[in-house]
Amino acid sequence: MNDWSFTDIAHLVERKQAVAAAELALESRPLAEGWLAFGGRGSYVNKACGFGHERPLTEAELDELVTFFTVRGVEPRVELSPFVSSSLLDGLAQRGFVLQRFGNVMARKIPENDNPRAMMPLGWPEGVTVERVNPQDDAAVREYVEVSESGFLQDGEPLPPEFMEIGIKAVRRPVQDAFVARLGREAIGAGGCESSGGATALFGTSVKPAWRGRGVQQALIAARLERGRERGSRLAVIISGPGIPTERNAARLGFEMAYSRVTLVKHGEGLMPSS
Repeated sequence: MNDWSFTDIAHLVERKQAVAAAELALESRPLAEGWLAFGGRGSYVNKACGFGHERPLTEAELDELVTFFTVRGVEPRVELSPFVSSSLLDGLAQRGFVLQRFGNVMARKIPENDNPRAMMPLGWPEGVTVERVNPQDDAAVREYVEVSESGFLQDGEPLPPEFMEIGIKAVRRPVQDAFVARLGREAIGAGGCESSGGATALFGTSVKPAWRGRGVQQALIAARLERGRERGSRLAVIISGPGIPTERNAARLGFEMAYSRVTLVKHGEGLMPSS
């Protein structure tokens, strides 16, 4: 990434994750340079992240991390980059944390003359438009949240009201933008981005099953890269599960692997897992 080392990217991405979680949470608390966040039982906001780069956590801080979640009835969950100290990993292992999943962080520069649409292998999908959502339009915001969250639910599973509430709150963050892809008047895909600190993070992308494989996700990526450039970003990042279409589509539009991050969880009787 030339001007951006992998360590720089990790510090930036993990900080973005922590700040977003804290702002969207029902309850949050700083921990070292990161945050503890609770968004309700089962919420994807439930996590501890953004710490471990500047210094190791103390034993008391690790105990505080566990207690913060267990007293609220949810499994303690931690997200970490590979650049944290081994002592932090040891402390979490001693407290019963186990690996839950990996996430690959991909990055690309956004030059002033960037033209992501020209990089789309099959060109712009015919008949598809991508529009930015007006955060003050309640109906448009709700539609965006429903579509963007649809790919993270089981077929036919309704969107939990708590997820809708957090999604609406997220769209209205000043640093955030939401986009909907349409074919005619039908919303067929959606995705968001957050721009701060000279970088834009892309996230929350879903395309309805009937329209997958047609370049809709690539169009959503391109539109958000253009928005990042408008907001003055010179770097774009995206977090993807290993080997899924998001990773492949990001690579086609110039993203490269920066690092893998992990999610660790501590199971416990009576504690609810989070999404």
